[in-house]
Amino acid sequence: MTDFIVRTGDTVLVTIPGAIIPSAMAPVPLRGSALKSTAVEMAVCLEGDELPMQLKVPLVYTTPACPIPGMGTLTLSLTPANKSAKLKCEGKAVLLKGGSFTAKFDASSNPAKQPPPASAPDPMPVKNGTAVFVTTNAVCAAG
Repeated sequence: MTDFIVRTGDTVLVTIPGAIIPSAMAPVPLRGSALKSTAVEMAVCLEGDELPMQLKVPLVYTTPACPIPGMGTLTLSLTPANKSAKLKCEGKAVLLKGGSFTAKFDASSNPAKQPPPASAPDPMPVKNGTAVFVTTNAVCAAG
């Protein structure tokens, strides 16, 4: 199946239900790492570019029940629909718009907390969600 190629300037939108993660609230711009390939004059995003640098660091979060901030890390797991099966660039699959894919936020080592006197940690420090690519490319597609 073919779909539009994701490129520099396109965004990833992450949704983690039950968590307020300010750094991931709005769509986050992607930066394509392809050195030799472009789509509509922008660098193509390759497998590994799906998680922008600003989301690779530990992220501050809270929940409605735990308003004292904690820190966690975000991971994204692409589906086959989000990667080109045939087209490779610099030895990697090209990212495609595809559908939604899995996002996981893990705050096990530093969970948010309830306010005193309880000060209890977030009872669900690992949260599952989804992510989608948002592209302005409506010209270049791959499969």
